[in-house]
Amino acid sequence: MTESEEGAPHRSGEQRDGGGRMRIGWPRRVFSQVLLMQLAIATGVTALATGLFLAPLGDQLDDQAMRRALAIAQTTAARPGLAQDLQRTAPSPEGPVQAEAERIRRSTGAEYIVVMDERGVRWSHTSPDEIGHHVSTDPSAALAGQEVMQIDNGTLGRSARGKVPLREADGDIVGAVSVGIAYESVRDRLISAVPGLLAYAGGALAVGALAAYVVSRRLQRRTHDLAFSDISALLAEREAMLHGIREGVVALDARGRIRLVNDEAQRLLGIGPADTGKPLDEVLGPGRTTDVLAGRVTGDDLLTVRGNRVLVANRMPTDDGGAVATLRDRTELERLGRELDGTRGLIDALRAQDHEHANRMHTLLGLLELGLYEEAVEFVTEVVGVHRATAEQVTERVHDPLLAALLVGKATVAAERGVGLRISGDTLLPDRVVDPRGLVTVVGNLVDNALDAAAGTQEPLVEVALRAEGRTAVLRVGDSGPGVPPGQRELIFTEGWSTKDPPSHGQRGIGLALVRRLAERQGGSALVGAREGGGAEFTVVLPEALAEELTEDLTEPGLAEAGEVR
Repeated sequence: MTESEEGAPHRSGEQRDGGGRMRIGWPRRVFSQVLLMQLAIATGVTALATGLFLAPLGDQLDDQAMRRALAIAQTTAARPGLAQDLQRTAPSPEGPVQAEAERIRRSTGAEYIVVMDERGVRWSHTSPDEIGHHVSTDPSAALAGQEVMQIDNGTLGRSARGKVPLREADGDIVGAVSVGIAYESVRDRLISAVPGLLAYAGGALAVGALAAYVVSRRLQRRTHDLAFSDISALLAEREAMLHGIREGVVALDARGRIRLVNDEAQRLLGIGPADTGKPLDEVLGPGRTTDVLAGRVTGDDLLTVRGNRVLVANRMPTDDGGAVATLRDRTELERLGRELDGTRGLIDALRAQDHEHANRMHTLLGLLELGLYEEAVEFVTEVVGVHRATAEQVTERVHDPLLAALLVGKATVAAERGVGLRISGDTLLPDRVVDPRGLVTVVGNLVDNALDAAAGTQEPLVEVALRAEGRTAVLRVGDSGPGVPPGQRELIFTEGWSTKDPPSHGQRGIGLALVRRLAERQGGSALVGAREGGGAEFTVVLPEALAEELTEDLTEPGLAEAGEVR
Protein backbone atom coordinates (compact mmCIF):
# COMPACT_ATOMS: atom_id res chain seq x y z
CA MET A 1 0.00 0.00 0.00
CA THR A 2 1.51 3.33 -0.99
CA GLU A 3 1.00 6.74 0.53
CA SER A 4 -0.74 8.00 -2.58
CA GLU A 5 -3.32 5.21 -2.38
CA GLU A 6 -4.45 6.12 1.13
CA GLY A 7 -3.69 9.85 1.21
CA ALA A 8 -1.36 9.46 4.24
CA PRO A 9 0.72 6.63 5.57
CA HIS A 10 -0.62 4.69 8.55
CA ARG A 11 1.76 4.38 11.43
CA SER A 12 2.41 0.90 12.73
CA GLY A 13 -0.27 -0.07 15.22
CA GLU A 14 -2.76 2.68 14.30
CA GLN A 15 -6.16 1.48 13.13
CA ARG A 16 -9.55 3.07 12.61
CA ASP A 17 -12.87 1.69 13.76
CA GLY A 18 -16.15 1.79 11.89
CA GLY A 19 -16.77 5.41 12.93
CA GLY A 20 -13.40 6.57 11.65
CA ARG A 21 -12.00 7.06 15.19
CA MET A 22 -8.33 6.36 15.71
CA ARG A 23 -7.55 3.45 18.02
CA ILE A 24 -4.34 1.74 18.99
CA GLY A 25 -4.09 -1.86 17.78
CA TRP A 26 -1.50 -4.57 17.55
CA PRO A 27 1.41 -3.37 15.35
CA ARG A 28 1.88 -5.04 11.96
CA ARG A 29 5.65 -4.82 11.63
CA VAL A 30 7.71 -7.80 12.75
CA PHE A 31 10.13 -5.50 14.60
CA SER A 32 7.39 -3.95 16.74
CA GLN A 33 5.61 -7.23 17.44
CA VAL A 34 8.76 -9.08 18.44
CA LEU A 35 9.95 -6.18 20.60
CA LEU A 36 6.63 -5.96 22.44
CA MET A 37 6.44 -9.72 22.91
CA GLN A 38 9.99 -9.89 24.23
CA LEU A 39 9.40 -6.95 26.59
CA ALA A 40 6.22 -8.60 27.86
CA ILE A 41 8.08 -11.87 28.40
CA ALA A 42 10.97 -10.12 30.17
CA THR A 43 8.56 -8.19 32.41
CA GLY A 44 6.58 -11.32 33.23
CA VAL A 45 9.71 -13.31 34.00
CA THR A 46 11.03 -10.49 36.22
CA ALA A 47 7.73 -10.22 38.10
CA LEU A 48 7.53 -13.99 38.50
CA ALA A 49 11.11 -14.18 39.76
CA THR A 50 10.45 -11.34 42.20
CA GLY A 51 7.34 -13.05 43.50
CA LEU A 52 9.10 -16.39 43.81
CA PHE A 53 11.84 -14.65 45.77
CA LEU A 54 9.56 -12.61 48.05
CA ALA A 55 7.26 -15.52 48.97
CA PRO A 56 9.93 -17.66 50.64
CA LEU A 57 11.59 -14.53 52.02
CA GLY A 58 8.44 -13.63 53.94
CA ASP A 59 8.14 -17.15 55.31
CA GLN A 60 11.80 -17.10 56.24
CA LEU A 61 11.47 -13.80 58.06
CA ASP A 62 8.37 -15.08 59.91
CA ASP A 63 10.25 -18.19 60.97
CA GLN A 64 13.19 -16.12 62.14
CA ALA A 65 10.87 -13.85 64.17
CA MET A 66 9.11 -16.81 65.81
CA ARG A 67 12.41 -18.48 66.67
CA ARG A 68 13.69 -15.23 68.12
CA ALA A 69 10.56 -14.87 70.24
CA LEU A 70 10.96 -18.46 71.40
CA ALA A 71 14.63 -17.88 72.27
CA ILE A 72 13.74 -14.78 74.33
CA ALA A 73 11.01 -16.77 76.10
CA GLN A 74 13.44 -19.57 76.88
CA THR A 75 16.01 -17.11 78.20
CA THR A 76 13.38 -15.38 80.37
CA ALA A 77 12.08 -18.68 81.77
CA ALA A 78 15.63 -19.67 82.66
CA ARG A 79 16.25 -16.55 84.79
CA PRO A 80 17.14 -17.57 88.38
CA GLY A 81 14.45 -16.75 90.92
CA LEU A 82 11.68 -15.93 88.43
CA ALA A 83 9.66 -19.01 89.39
CA GLN A 84 10.05 -18.19 93.14
CA ASP A 85 9.02 -14.55 92.60
CA LEU A 86 5.93 -15.79 90.73
CA GLN A 87 4.96 -17.93 93.71
CA ARG A 88 5.89 -15.57 96.55
CA THR A 89 4.39 -12.31 95.24
CA ALA A 90 1.04 -11.15 93.96
CA PRO A 91 0.52 -9.86 90.40
CA SER A 92 1.37 -6.16 90.52
CA PRO A 93 2.80 -3.51 88.14
CA GLU A 94 5.46 -2.84 90.81
CA GLY A 95 6.27 -6.52 91.48
CA PRO A 96 9.61 -8.17 90.81
CA VAL A 97 8.16 -10.31 87.98
CA GLN A 98 6.99 -7.23 86.06
CA ALA A 99 10.30 -5.47 86.64
CA GLU A 100 12.40 -8.39 85.39
CA ALA A 101 10.14 -8.96 82.37
CA GLU A 102 10.29 -5.29 81.32
CA ARG A 103 14.06 -5.22 81.72
CA ILE A 104 14.41 -8.18 79.39
CA ARG A 105 11.86 -6.73 76.95
CA ARG A 106 13.75 -3.46 76.65
CA SER A 107 17.10 -5.15 76.22
CA THR A 108 15.85 -7.60 73.53
CA GLY A 109 13.47 -5.26 71.66
CA ALA A 110 10.52 -7.58 72.05
CA GLU A 111 7.03 -6.12 71.85
CA TYR A 112 5.92 -7.81 75.06
CA ILE A 113 6.96 -10.40 77.64
CA VAL A 114 4.11 -11.95 79.57
CA VAL A 115 4.74 -14.15 82.62
CA MET A 116 1.63 -16.07 83.70
CA ASP A 117 0.83 -18.51 86.45
CA GLU A 118 -0.56 -21.96 85.89
CA ARG A 119 -4.08 -20.51 85.73
CA GLY A 120 -3.16 -18.20 82.79
CA VAL A 121 -3.21 -14.98 84.85
CA ARG A 122 -0.72 -12.35 83.77
CA TRP A 123 2.01 -11.28 86.20
CA SER A 124 3.74 -9.03 83.67
CA HIS A 125 2.67 -7.11 80.58
CA THR A 126 3.68 -4.10 78.54
CA SER A 127 0.40 -2.44 79.61
CA PRO A 128 0.27 -2.48 83.44
CA ASP A 129 -3.52 -2.45 83.31
CA GLU A 130 -3.47 -5.99 81.84
CA ILE A 131 -1.60 -7.40 84.87
CA GLY A 132 -3.84 -9.67 86.90
CA HIS A 133 -6.08 -10.49 83.98
CA HIS A 134 -6.34 -13.73 82.10
CA VAL A 135 -4.29 -13.99 78.88
CA SER A 136 -6.16 -13.52 75.59
CA THR A 137 -4.79 -16.66 73.90
CA ASP A 138 -4.91 -20.29 74.97
CA PRO A 139 -1.86 -21.08 77.22
CA SER A 140 -2.69 -24.75 77.72
CA ALA A 141 0.05 -26.08 75.42
CA ALA A 142 2.80 -24.15 77.20
CA LEU A 143 1.37 -25.01 80.64
CA ALA A 144 1.39 -28.64 79.55
CA GLY A 145 5.15 -28.48 78.99
CA GLN A 146 5.27 -27.77 75.23
CA GLU A 147 7.16 -25.00 73.48
CA VAL A 148 4.98 -23.10 71.01
CA MET A 149 5.89 -20.88 68.02
CA GLN A 150 3.12 -19.07 66.15
CA ILE A 151 1.89 -15.87 64.62
CA ASP A 152 -1.27 -14.81 66.34
CA ASN A 153 -3.45 -11.84 67.29
CA GLY A 154 -3.45 -10.56 70.84
CA THR A 155 -4.24 -7.42 72.80
CA LEU A 156 -1.26 -5.68 71.16
CA GLY A 157 -2.18 -6.79 67.68
CA ARG A 158 -0.64 -9.35 65.33
CA SER A 159 2.73 -10.66 66.49
CA ALA A 160 5.19 -13.51 66.22
CA ARG A 161 4.99 -15.46 69.47
CA GLY A 162 7.04 -17.94 71.43
CA LYS A 163 5.69 -19.70 74.53
CA VAL A 164 7.62 -21.92 76.96
CA PRO A 165 6.72 -23.45 80.35
CA LEU A 166 8.12 -21.84 83.57
CA ARG A 167 9.57 -24.51 85.84
CA GLU A 168 10.83 -24.62 89.41
CA ALA A 169 14.22 -26.08 90.29
CA ASP A 170 12.68 -29.53 90.67
CA GLY A 171 11.08 -29.29 87.20
CA ASP A 172 7.48 -28.69 88.24
CA ILE A 173 5.58 -26.29 85.95
CA VAL A 174 4.38 -23.24 87.86
CA GLY A 175 3.50 -21.03 84.90
CA ALA A 176 4.54 -20.00 81.39
CA VAL A 177 6.40 -17.23 79.57
CA SER A 178 4.99 -15.74 76.37
CA VAL A 179 7.12 -13.40 74.24
CA GLY A 180 5.83 -11.50 71.25
CA ILE A 181 7.62 -9.64 68.45
CA ALA A 182 5.47 -7.19 66.49
CA TYR A 183 4.52 -8.62 63.08
CA GLU A 184 4.81 -5.17 61.63
CA SER A 185 8.53 -5.26 62.30
CA VAL A 186 8.84 -8.43 60.22
CA ARG A 187 6.82 -6.84 57.45
CA ASP A 188 9.02 -3.74 57.66
CA ARG A 189 12.07 -5.91 57.13
CA LEU A 190 10.39 -7.50 54.15
CA ILE A 191 9.36 -4.17 52.71
CA SER A 192 12.82 -2.74 53.29
CA ALA A 193 14.26 -5.55 51.17
CA VAL A 194 11.88 -4.83 48.28
CA PRO A 195 13.62 -1.66 46.92
CA GLY A 196 16.94 -3.46 46.59
CA LEU A 197 15.23 -6.42 45.02
CA LEU A 198 13.34 -4.19 42.62
CA ALA A 199 16.59 -2.45 41.72
CA TYR A 200 18.10 -5.77 40.70
CA ALA A 201 14.90 -6.74 38.93
CA GLY A 202 14.82 -3.39 37.15
CA GLY A 203 18.43 -3.87 36.04
CA ALA A 204 17.62 -7.32 34.75
CA LEU A 205 14.56 -5.94 32.98
CA ALA A 206 16.64 -3.17 31.41
CA VAL A 207 19.20 -5.69 30.15
CA GLY A 208 16.38 -7.87 28.82
CA ALA A 209 14.79 -4.88 27.08
CA LEU A 210 18.12 -3.93 25.48
CA ALA A 211 18.66 -7.49 24.31
CA ALA A 212 15.09 -7.60 22.97
CA TYR A 213 15.71 -4.37 21.07
CA VAL A 214 18.96 -5.67 19.55
CA VAL A 215 17.32 -8.95 18.52
CA SER A 216 14.32 -7.10 17.10
CA ARG A 217 16.54 -4.75 15.11
CA ARG A 218 18.47 -7.67 13.67
CA LEU A 219 15.23 -9.42 12.83
CA GLN A 220 13.98 -6.21 11.24
CA ARG A 221 16.99 -6.09 8.93
CA ARG A 222 16.66 -9.75 8.08
CA THR A 223 12.95 -9.48 7.29
CA HIS A 224 13.28 -6.10 5.54
CA ASP A 225 10.79 -4.59 8.01
CA LEU A 226 7.90 -6.64 6.63
CA ALA A 227 4.81 -7.64 8.55
CA PHE A 228 4.12 -11.28 9.38
CA SER A 229 1.19 -11.23 6.97
CA ASP A 230 3.47 -9.94 4.22
CA ILE A 231 6.02 -12.67 4.92
CA SER A 232 3.27 -15.30 4.87
CA ALA A 233 1.94 -13.93 1.58
CA LEU A 234 5.43 -13.87 0.06
CA LEU A 235 5.99 -17.47 1.13
CA ALA A 236 2.70 -18.56 -0.43
CA GLU A 237 3.50 -16.66 -3.63
CA ARG A 238 6.99 -18.16 -3.73
CA GLU A 239 5.65 -21.69 -3.37
CA ALA A 240 3.08 -21.07 -6.13
CA MET A 241 5.71 -19.55 -8.40
CA LEU A 242 8.34 -22.25 -7.83
CA HIS A 243 5.94 -25.09 -8.45
CA GLY A 244 4.14 -23.33 -11.29
CA ILE A 245 7.01 -22.26 -13.57
CA ARG A 246 8.28 -24.61 -16.25
CA GLU A 247 11.91 -24.11 -15.27
CA GLY A 248 13.76 -26.21 -12.74
CA VAL A 249 14.96 -24.46 -9.58
CA VAL A 250 17.40 -26.01 -7.10
CA ALA A 251 18.52 -24.13 -3.96
CA LEU A 252 21.64 -25.26 -2.11
CA ASP A 253 22.92 -24.24 1.31
CA ALA A 254 26.51 -23.34 2.19
CA ARG A 255 27.36 -27.01 2.83
CA GLY A 256 26.15 -28.16 -0.59
CA ARG A 257 22.93 -29.73 0.64
CA ILE A 258 19.69 -29.45 -1.33
CA ARG A 259 17.53 -26.89 0.44
CA LEU A 260 14.72 -26.58 -2.10
CA VAL A 261 13.81 -28.26 -5.38
CA ASN A 262 10.66 -27.52 -7.35
CA ASP A 263 8.53 -29.93 -9.37
CA GLU A 264 10.22 -29.21 -12.70
CA ALA A 265 13.70 -29.75 -11.26
CA GLN A 266 12.54 -33.05 -9.76
CA ARG A 267 11.34 -34.13 -13.21
CA LEU A 268 14.49 -33.02 -15.03
CA LEU A 269 16.95 -34.45 -12.51
CA GLY A 270 14.99 -37.57 -11.65
CA ILE A 271 14.91 -36.90 -7.89
CA GLY A 272 12.09 -36.58 -5.36
CA PRO A 273 11.03 -34.49 -2.34
CA ALA A 274 12.71 -37.02 -0.03
CA ASP A 275 16.10 -35.90 -1.35
CA THR A 276 15.69 -32.44 0.18
CA GLY A 277 18.29 -31.92 2.90
CA LYS A 278 20.76 -34.42 1.42
CA PRO A 279 24.15 -33.49 -0.11
CA LEU A 280 24.02 -32.79 -3.83
CA ASP A 281 26.88 -35.21 -4.58
CA GLU A 282 25.02 -38.00 -2.79
CA VAL A 283 21.73 -37.40 -4.62
CA LEU A 284 23.02 -36.90 -8.19
CA GLY A 285 26.28 -38.81 -8.04
CA PRO A 286 29.49 -37.74 -9.79
CA GLY A 287 29.22 -36.12 -13.20
CA ARG A 288 29.05 -32.86 -15.05
CA THR A 289 25.52 -32.07 -13.83
CA THR A 290 26.69 -32.27 -10.21
CA ASP A 291 29.78 -30.18 -10.97
CA VAL A 292 27.71 -27.48 -12.69
CA LEU A 293 25.12 -27.23 -9.90
CA ALA A 294 27.82 -27.29 -7.20
CA GLY A 295 29.73 -24.45 -8.87
CA ARG A 296 32.82 -26.49 -9.74
CA VAL A 297 32.21 -25.59 -13.39
CA THR A 298 31.54 -21.89 -13.91
CA GLY A 299 29.97 -19.93 -16.74
CA ASP A 300 26.63 -18.92 -18.17
CA ASP A 301 24.17 -21.23 -19.94
CA LEU A 302 26.21 -24.34 -19.23
CA LEU A 303 25.11 -27.44 -21.11
CA THR A 304 24.78 -30.74 -19.31
CA VAL A 305 23.10 -34.07 -19.96
CA ARG A 306 20.98 -35.82 -17.34
CA GLY A 307 19.59 -39.13 -18.52
CA ASN A 308 18.46 -38.52 -22.07
CA ARG A 309 17.78 -34.83 -21.48
CA VAL A 310 19.90 -31.88 -22.57
CA LEU A 311 19.80 -29.20 -19.86
CA VAL A 312 20.98 -25.60 -19.72
CA ALA A 313 22.06 -24.58 -16.22
CA ASN A 314 22.76 -21.23 -14.60
CA ARG A 315 23.96 -20.77 -11.03
CA MET A 316 23.66 -17.68 -8.81
CA PRO A 317 25.42 -17.59 -5.39
CA THR A 318 23.49 -16.27 -2.37
CA ASP A 319 24.66 -14.13 0.56
CA ASP A 320 24.64 -17.04 3.01
CA GLY A 321 27.18 -19.04 1.01
CA GLY A 322 24.62 -21.17 -0.82
CA ALA A 323 23.38 -20.88 -4.38
CA VAL A 324 20.27 -21.08 -6.54
CA ALA A 325 20.54 -22.95 -9.83
CA THR A 326 18.03 -22.86 -12.68
CA LEU A 327 17.59 -25.62 -15.25
CA ARG A 328 15.98 -25.41 -18.68
CA ASP A 329 15.11 -28.42 -20.78
CA ARG A 330 16.69 -28.00 -24.21
CA THR A 331 16.18 -31.57 -25.36
CA GLU A 332 13.51 -30.72 -27.92
CA LEU A 333 15.32 -27.54 -28.97
CA GLU A 334 18.57 -29.44 -29.41
CA ARG A 335 16.79 -32.10 -31.42
CA LEU A 336 15.13 -29.48 -33.59
CA GLY A 337 18.47 -27.73 -34.05
CA ARG A 338 20.11 -30.94 -35.15
CA GLU A 339 17.22 -31.66 -37.48
CA LEU A 340 17.67 -28.16 -38.87
CA ASP A 341 21.36 -28.82 -39.38
CA GLY A 342 20.47 -32.09 -41.08
CA THR A 343 17.88 -30.36 -43.22
CA ARG A 344 20.41 -27.73 -44.23
CA GLY A 345 22.85 -30.47 -45.09
CA LEU A 346 20.22 -32.23 -47.17
CA ILE A 347 19.36 -28.96 -48.91
CA ASP A 348 23.02 -28.42 -49.73
CA ALA A 349 23.26 -32.02 -50.91
CA LEU A 350 20.13 -31.62 -53.05
CA ARG A 351 21.50 -28.38 -54.44
CA ALA A 352 24.73 -30.12 -55.31
CA GLN A 353 22.81 -33.08 -56.75
CA ASP A 354 20.71 -30.71 -58.79
CA HIS A 355 23.86 -29.16 -60.20
CA GLU A 356 25.38 -32.59 -60.83
CA HIS A 357 22.11 -33.82 -62.34
CA ALA A 358 22.07 -30.85 -64.68
CA ASN A 359 25.62 -31.66 -65.78
CA ARG A 360 24.66 -35.28 -66.36
CA MET A 361 21.56 -34.26 -68.34
CA HIS A 362 23.67 -31.94 -70.48
CA THR A 363 26.12 -34.79 -71.06
CA LEU A 364 23.29 -37.15 -71.96
CA LEU A 365 21.77 -34.53 -74.28
CA GLY A 366 25.10 -34.06 -76.02
CA LEU A 367 25.52 -37.80 -76.50
CA LEU A 368 22.04 -38.05 -78.03
CA GLU A 369 22.59 -35.08 -80.33
CA LEU A 370 25.85 -36.65 -81.51
CA GLY A 371 24.02 -39.89 -82.19
CA LEU A 372 26.07 -41.83 -79.70
CA TYR A 373 23.15 -43.82 -78.47
CA GLU A 374 25.07 -46.78 -77.10
CA GLU A 375 27.36 -44.46 -75.10
CA ALA A 376 24.26 -42.64 -73.77
CA VAL A 377 22.69 -45.91 -72.59
CA GLU A 378 25.97 -46.95 -70.95
CA PHE A 379 26.29 -43.57 -69.21
CA VAL A 380 22.75 -43.70 -67.79
CA THR A 381 23.20 -47.30 -66.64
CA GLU A 382 26.42 -46.42 -64.84
CA VAL A 383 24.94 -43.41 -63.02
CA VAL A 384 21.80 -45.25 -61.93
CA GLY A 385 23.76 -48.32 -60.93
CA VAL A 386 25.94 -46.46 -58.45
CA HIS A 387 22.97 -45.20 -56.39
CA ARG A 388 21.10 -48.48 -56.70
CA ALA A 389 24.15 -50.43 -55.58
CA THR A 390 24.54 -48.28 -52.49
CA ALA A 391 20.88 -48.64 -51.47
CA GLU A 392 20.87 -52.39 -52.15
CA GLN A 393 24.09 -52.88 -50.20
CA VAL A 394 22.60 -51.10 -47.13
CA THR A 395 19.20 -52.82 -47.22
CA GLU A 396 20.77 -56.26 -47.64
CA ARG A 397 22.82 -55.89 -44.48
CA VAL A 398 20.66 -53.56 -42.33
CA HIS A 399 17.09 -54.83 -42.13
CA ASP A 400 15.71 -52.14 -39.84
CA PRO A 401 14.03 -49.57 -42.15
CA LEU A 402 14.88 -46.49 -40.06
CA LEU A 403 18.58 -47.36 -39.83
CA ALA A 404 18.71 -48.34 -43.50
CA ALA A 405 17.14 -45.06 -44.55
CA LEU A 406 19.53 -43.14 -42.30
CA LEU A 407 22.60 -44.82 -43.77
CA VAL A 408 21.38 -44.31 -47.37
CA GLY A 409 20.84 -40.62 -46.63
CA LYS A 410 24.24 -40.33 -44.95
CA ALA A 411 25.83 -42.02 -47.96
CA THR A 412 24.36 -39.36 -50.24
CA VAL A 413 25.59 -36.56 -47.98
CA ALA A 414 29.02 -38.21 -47.77
CA ALA A 415 29.23 -38.46 -51.54
CA GLU A 416 28.46 -34.77 -51.95
CA ARG A 417 31.13 -33.91 -49.37
CA GLY A 418 33.65 -36.07 -51.17
CA VAL A 419 33.81 -38.67 -48.42
CA GLY A 420 33.39 -42.36 -49.06
CA LEU A 421 30.87 -44.10 -46.78
CA ARG A 422 31.42 -47.84 -46.71
CA ILE A 423 29.36 -50.54 -45.03
CA SER A 424 31.63 -53.16 -43.51
CA GLY A 425 31.45 -56.67 -44.87
CA ASP A 426 30.60 -58.16 -41.47
CA THR A 427 27.56 -55.88 -41.06
CA LEU A 428 24.32 -57.75 -40.46
CA LEU A 429 21.55 -56.30 -38.29
CA PRO A 430 18.15 -58.07 -38.24
CA ASP A 431 14.85 -56.24 -37.98
CA ARG A 432 14.54 -56.83 -34.24
CA VAL A 433 15.68 -53.47 -32.85
CA VAL A 434 13.88 -52.65 -29.58
CA ASP A 435 14.51 -48.86 -29.72
CA PRO A 436 15.11 -47.88 -33.35
CA ARG A 437 14.99 -44.14 -32.58
CA GLY A 438 17.66 -44.44 -29.90
CA LEU A 439 19.91 -46.44 -32.22
CA VAL A 440 19.31 -43.91 -35.00
CA THR A 441 20.49 -41.19 -32.60
CA VAL A 442 23.65 -43.13 -31.79
CA VAL A 443 24.47 -43.99 -35.43
CA GLY A 444 23.60 -40.52 -36.71
CA ASN A 445 25.82 -38.74 -34.19
CA LEU A 446 28.77 -41.03 -34.77
CA VAL A 447 28.51 -40.86 -38.58
CA ASP A 448 28.18 -37.05 -38.50
CA ASN A 449 31.30 -36.75 -36.35
CA ALA A 450 33.15 -39.20 -38.60
CA LEU A 451 32.22 -37.24 -41.74
CA ASP A 452 33.45 -34.02 -40.14
CA ALA A 453 36.70 -35.69 -39.13
CA ALA A 454 37.34 -37.38 -42.50
CA ALA A 455 36.46 -34.39 -44.69
CA GLY A 456 39.54 -32.71 -46.05
CA THR A 457 41.90 -35.67 -45.65
CA GLN A 458 43.77 -37.20 -48.62
CA GLU A 459 41.63 -40.33 -48.80
CA PRO A 460 38.45 -39.47 -46.89
CA LEU A 461 36.66 -42.57 -45.73
CA VAL A 462 34.03 -43.52 -43.14
CA GLU A 463 33.35 -47.18 -42.42
CA VAL A 464 30.27 -48.37 -40.54
CA ALA A 465 29.83 -51.83 -39.07
CA LEU A 466 26.61 -53.03 -37.39
CA ARG A 467 26.27 -56.59 -36.19
CA ALA A 468 24.13 -58.58 -33.79
CA GLU A 469 25.58 -60.86 -31.14
CA GLY A 470 22.53 -62.54 -29.67
CA ARG A 471 20.43 -59.69 -28.28
CA THR A 472 23.43 -57.33 -28.17
CA ALA A 473 24.03 -54.78 -30.93
CA VAL A 474 27.64 -53.78 -31.58
CA LEU A 475 28.33 -50.64 -33.61
CA ARG A 476 31.70 -49.52 -34.97
CA VAL A 477 32.26 -46.29 -36.86
CA GLY A 478 35.76 -45.54 -38.12
CA ASP A 479 37.09 -42.57 -40.04
CA SER A 480 40.30 -41.55 -41.79
CA GLY A 481 40.59 -38.33 -39.84
CA PRO A 482 43.37 -37.19 -37.50
CA GLY A 483 42.19 -39.48 -34.69
CA VAL A 484 41.74 -38.76 -30.99
CA PRO A 485 44.82 -38.38 -28.73
CA PRO A 486 44.88 -40.88 -25.82
CA GLY A 487 44.63 -38.07 -23.26
CA GLN A 488 41.33 -36.85 -24.74
CA ARG A 489 39.55 -40.17 -25.32
CA GLU A 490 37.43 -39.74 -22.18
CA LEU A 491 37.18 -35.96 -22.41
CA ILE A 492 35.37 -36.03 -25.75
CA PHE A 493 32.37 -37.73 -24.10
CA THR A 494 31.97 -34.77 -21.69
CA GLU A 495 29.03 -32.44 -22.28
CA GLY A 496 30.05 -29.16 -23.87
CA TRP A 497 33.49 -30.34 -25.09
CA SER A 498 34.15 -29.83 -28.79
CA THR A 499 36.95 -28.85 -31.14
CA LYS A 500 34.55 -27.19 -33.60
CA ASP A 501 32.88 -23.80 -33.62
CA PRO A 502 29.34 -23.80 -32.23
CA PRO A 503 26.48 -23.86 -34.75
CA SER A 504 24.00 -21.06 -35.10
CA HIS A 505 21.32 -22.72 -32.97
CA GLY A 506 23.44 -23.34 -29.87
CA GLN A 507 26.48 -25.17 -28.53
CA ARG A 508 28.32 -28.28 -29.60
CA GLY A 509 29.65 -31.08 -27.44
CA ILE A 510 26.30 -32.82 -26.91
CA GLY A 511 26.27 -35.63 -29.51
CA LEU A 512 28.95 -37.89 -28.06
CA ALA A 513 27.71 -37.25 -24.52
CA LEU A 514 24.25 -38.41 -25.59
CA VAL A 515 25.75 -41.47 -27.27
CA ARG A 516 27.51 -42.57 -24.08
CA ARG A 517 24.52 -41.73 -21.92
CA LEU A 518 22.17 -43.78 -24.14
CA ALA A 519 24.62 -46.68 -24.12
CA GLU A 520 25.11 -46.60 -20.34
CA ARG A 521 21.37 -46.36 -19.77
CA GLN A 522 21.04 -49.74 -21.51
CA GLY A 523 23.94 -51.17 -19.52
CA GLY A 524 26.37 -50.80 -22.43
CA SER A 525 29.42 -48.71 -23.20
CA ALA A 526 30.83 -46.20 -25.68
CA LEU A 527 34.59 -46.06 -26.29
CA VAL A 528 36.98 -44.57 -28.80
CA GLY A 529 40.30 -45.92 -29.98
CA ALA A 530 42.70 -45.82 -32.90
CA ARG A 531 41.70 -47.19 -36.33
CA GLU A 532 43.99 -49.36 -38.36
CA GLY A 533 45.51 -47.22 -41.04
CA GLY A 534 44.99 -44.01 -39.06
CA GLY A 535 42.03 -42.14 -37.72
CA ALA A 536 39.59 -42.90 -34.93
CA GLU A 537 37.21 -45.78 -34.34
CA PHE A 538 34.18 -45.52 -32.04
CA THR A 539 32.73 -48.70 -30.58
CA VAL A 540 29.30 -48.78 -28.95
CA VAL A 541 27.94 -51.90 -27.25
CA LEU A 542 24.19 -52.01 -26.55
CA PRO A 543 23.09 -55.08 -24.55
CA GLU A 544 19.53 -56.24 -25.08
CA ALA A 545 19.09 -53.77 -27.94
CA LEU A 546 17.46 -56.54 -30.02
CA ALA A 547 14.29 -58.45 -29.29
CA GLU A 548 14.35 -62.21 -28.95
CA GLU A 549 14.30 -64.04 -32.27
CA LEU A 550 10.83 -65.27 -33.25
CA THR A 551 10.72 -69.07 -33.49
CA GLU A 552 7.52 -71.00 -34.19
CA ASP A 553 6.81 -74.62 -35.05
CA LEU A 554 6.16 -74.80 -38.78
CA THR A 555 4.60 -78.24 -38.32
CA GLU A 556 1.70 -76.70 -36.51
CA PRO A 557 -1.51 -77.59 -38.36
CA GLY A 558 -2.43 -75.01 -40.94
CA LEU A 559 1.00 -73.33 -41.06
CA ALA A 560 2.77 -75.95 -43.17
CA GLU A 561 0.00 -75.97 -45.69
CA ALA A 562 -0.09 -72.21 -45.89
CA GLY A 563 3.69 -72.07 -46.40
CA GLU A 564 4.18 -68.98 -44.23
CA VAL A 565 4.81 -67.92 -40.70
CA ARG A 566 2.50 -65.30 -39.30
